[in-house]
Amino acid sequence: MSVAQQMPVNERGTPLRAVRRNGRWAGYRHLLASRMKEMKREPEVIFWVFGFPLLLALGLGIAFRNKPADVSSIAVVGSEAQSVIGLLEHSPRKASIKADVLDEAAALKGFRVGKYDLVIESDGKGGFKYVYDPARPESVLSRAEVDHALQAAAGRQDALSTVTVVSSEPGSRYIDFLIPGLIGMNVMNAAMWGIGFAIVDMRQRKLLKRFVATPMRRSDFLLALASSRLVLMTVEVGMLLGFGALVFKMQILGSIPTILLIGASGALGFAGLGLLTASRSQKIESVSGLINLVMMPMWIFSGVFFSYERFPAVIQPFIKALPLTALNDALRATILEGATLGAQSGRLLVLALWGGISFVLAVKWFRWT
Repeated sequence: MSVAQQMPVNERGTPLRAVRRNGRWAGYRHLLASRMKEMKREPEVIFWVFGFPLLLALGLGIAFRNKPADVSSIAVVGSEAQSVIGLLEHSPRKASIKADVLDEAAALKGFRVGKYDLVIESDGKGGFKYVYDPARPESVLSRAEVDHALQAAAGRQDALSTVTVVSSEPGSRYIDFLIPGLIGMNVMNAAMWGIGFAIVDMRQRKLLKRFVATPMRRSDFLLALASSRLVLMTVEVGMLLGFGALVFKMQILGSIPTILLIGASGALGFAGLGLLTASRSQKIESVSGLINLVMMPMWIFSGVFFSYERFPAVIQPFIKALPLTALNDALRATILEGATLGAQSGRLLVLALWGGISFVLAVKWFRWT
């Protein structure tokens, strides 16, 4: 009898030694590869994950680019309108003020529709009355600008000598503040929408029932979905950083590996939240509402487009406990200030807690049918 005949065989007659034995993570690797292939077959993913953030950064960067100071547009009414125009013409600030002489009805109509920031009319006693809207920043600034110009032209002397310096250096501009916030927002959006929609879509098509019938570990399936976002996150962060550096000359003071590790922590944290929101949803409409409910407070409070320091101090602890706030703060500290990974330990802990607790609850509550 040959050696091959002496070897034990399986039910198909294949020698057991030739049977390939899969390791502990073989199922996870196959699930992750399957998920990446599914995303490759969805062309709209390319735009929403990669194209849309770049267009948003370009649009906002152009809107808030370095440009000359805004010109105050004012309307002058009344019998002494020409004297106002004369004073403004002799003012050193005349280049920043555009004045039109109108009748009162036309001036007030233009003010109501936003054509004019300020209306000036004579008070009948040698002075002037300002009509402005305190809820419109441009109206408030225009009032201060015009009043200073008129007072200076009338002979007021400033007691103190002052110098104005316009800061437009890389690192201190709005676009430098914006890019890290856009990275954080995009990591959140991609993780939650990508995972939430994928799970509910598979549940509606009865694919989850087929998965659960296999010897696959359920935790491997959910972990593969969550970690699939890491591949996209690397490309997303790299594209936005490169775009900011090339187009807007943004300085990146921190190390790229540290930025990527922070981005990976954010992607995994939000992937856990995405799994949790989709753990029991049966319809796309349901998971859309849940995802919007979770993300809406972070869009408002977490400092994507403006600093959250503007909000009252009483809610600052709540804001800093949000995962997007932790991610944005960590990205800005690293990119703009060169902070090390160790200095972000508290913020990374916030992300880890959100992601870890959400993942554990998702595994526990997940509905496969």
